[in-house]
Amino acid sequence: MEIRNIAIIAHVDHGKTTLTDALLRQMGVAEEGVSMDSNALELERGITIYSKNAAVYYNDTKINIVDTPGHADFGSEVERVLRSIDSVLLVVDAQEGPMPQTRFVLKKSLELGIKPIVVINKIDKPAADPARTEEQVLELFLELGASDAQADFPVVYSIGKQGIAKRKLDDDSTDLTPLLDTILAHVPSSSSDANVPARLQPFNLGYDNFLGRLAVARVYEGVLKMGDPVFVKKPTGEMRGGKITKMFTFKGLKKAEAQEVTSGDIVMIAGLPDIFIGETITTSIDAEPLPAIAIDEPTITLNFIVNNSPFAGREGKYVTSRQLRERLERELEVNVGLKVDFDSGDVSHVSGRGELHIAILLENMRREGYEMQVSQPRVIFHEADGKKLEPYEEVVVDTPATYQGAIIERLGTRKFVMKDLKVHENQVRLIFEGPTRGLLGYRNQFVLDTKGEGIISSRVVGFRPFAGEIKKRQVGSMISMASGKALGYSLWNLQDRGVLYIPAATEVYEGMVIGNTSKGEEMSVNPTKNKNLTNVRSSGTDEALTLIPPFQLTIERGLEVMAEDEYLEITPVSVRLRKQQLTDIDRSRARRKE
Repeated sequence: MEIRNIAIIAHVDHGKTTLTDALLRQMGVAEEGVSMDSNALELERGITIYSKNAAVYYNDTKINIVDTPGHADFGSEVERVLRSIDSVLLVVDAQEGPMPQTRFVLKKSLELGIKPIVVINKIDKPAADPARTEEQVLELFLELGASDAQADFPVVYSIGKQGIAKRKLDDDSTDLTPLLDTILAHVPSSSSDANVPARLQPFNLGYDNFLGRLAVARVYEGVLKMGDPVFVKKPTGEMRGGKITKMFTFKGLKKAEAQEVTSGDIVMIAGLPDIFIGETITTSIDAEPLPAIAIDEPTITLNFIVNNSPFAGREGKYVTSRQLRERLERELEVNVGLKVDFDSGDVSHVSGRGELHIAILLENMRREGYEMQVSQPRVIFHEADGKKLEPYEEVVVDTPATYQGAIIERLGTRKFVMKDLKVHENQVRLIFEGPTRGLLGYRNQFVLDTKGEGIISSRVVGFRPFAGEIKKRQVGSMISMASGKALGYSLWNLQDRGVLYIPAATEVYEGMVIGNTSKGEEMSVNPTKNKNLTNVRSSGTDEALTLIPPFQLTIERGLEVMAEDEYLEITPVSVRLRKQQLTDIDRSRARRKE
């Protein structure tokens, strides 16, 4: 049986997973309502976070499909998948056209010599313009240096939600058969010589409570059988032995146990407890290791610290530095875009690809029962030729025209330069470039500035000279000076001073940040103060307390609004903001030392 390996790549929310789910349903390997996005966080947020494998059978051909994330923070998932497949389906929204992550994933594909198939999706949208989108995609191919063969790409038009694909816009179609036929016609066969020693390279890792560490690998050459003794080689040439104890291939969304796998297939193997992404598994001691999988460097860093607040240990199950360290070590086994430095005692320096990348890790940890506090995210600076370099990002904003002034002004103060402006009816697309530092903490403000009607997306474009100081924070912190329960009466008096982060009846402690102040100065307040009652009655004394709903903190909101001298305290139940020095005297001493 012939094997074809494809990955589905696109910008976030352009319809990759919907299209994959429709393919699986058409081939009868997935039921209605079953989705590739099976993780709880993926279902809540409606985005793909982890790349996943599936397989369908069509015309005596096995098609292995890898669904990849669309968000720039999870780009490392896409990079390593691209090495293990033969072609990609580049899915582009017929209305939005190519977006920053479209450019990122396409650039990686073209560099590897892959010939993409372009799928223009959502052609049923009222403002869809497939012809213009196709033209923009071709421009993008040429701009990224595609070869003549790559730029001569086949195009399929689709409506992923309805499970329809067409080769021409005026064709009649009821299913995705035209897309499957295009895959068979344009994707090269993965099979190669089966008579040479087997060589595999893992591009993803998994874990099973009974089997231990699992590796998802592409078989490049030969045949691998269950129980075969193997050699694991690093790209540097180091070698160790091992034995395959279990093998699985993919059938639909399920794993099927296999006794042997042939070249070209994608397989999940158990039995190698220390296997890592990019290593070469082979049955011959003389086989050459495969080239290493290169992954882009992290751009932001922050500290993970044991929770030492007055409420420490109340809500979490795992609270010690040893438990945090073990959890981060486990995360490093599967999260390639993450780097952790454990050398600083109780403090772990965690570096990632962006705020969302770190926030997803923190959210997973808190759901598992971990309790910790983190510092404000900082960008990672590089030194080259005696110059200080920092990461820069390209930001693409789609917004109603009425809000463009506020966006240009805000991003201008954060050292962003507008590169392009395109008008389409009453919508505008603004393209900016500027330092990642300027983007940290902006997304929430963007939602307010556009009243929720704008879309912002970004991608890292490289390291450039330091842009100078950026003043981002226009508000100060409202700090509790007492411990106890926050009362409605106090909060009613405080809400005129700024935005509150807590509702009434919340437990607070001294040094906890309960809101921000509009004037931009720090203010110590007593949220536990109640109204003084007297025996004298008066008709005008009892005013109705009308509390404005608080701006309740989530992990992402907390990372955005926190100041340099604050920690974000994260437990399975709560997200709190606190000062690093809890008392006013300690904060004054710390300021004097600076």
